[in-house]
Amino acid sequence: MPDPVIVNPQVVDILNVINHATMDPQTVLTSGRGKAFQSVAQSAAIAVQDATDALRNVSTIATTAAGVALAQFIATGEPKYSDALKQAQALMTNATSDYAAVGAAATQIVTNFPSG
Repeated sequence: MPDPVIVNPQVVDILNVINHATMDPQTVLTSGRGKAFQSVAQSAAIAVQDATDALRNVSTIATTAAGVALAQFIATGEPKYSDALKQAQALMTNATSDYAAVGAAATQIVTNFPSG
């Protein structure tokens, strides 16, 4: 059998330091909390991005509906098109309120989540 390999004591010391630095219970706990916070913050950011996309889509629909309703109202003078214009405006108002609510909720969740 060959002789056992002798490892330089400095290598052993540095491995022990690295092991302690990365596997110390407090380090693991703090790292875990930080990762959890980052995950929650990223999820909140994605929710706001999705709400932004939804607002943009509703805006496109409401603007198109308002344009058609206005054109028909001008052409015909029928009050039902004026009502449709009001509904398109209400759609946009509600979508804006929903967007603000999502943003406020995301902010509150991230603010109240422990960061580490």
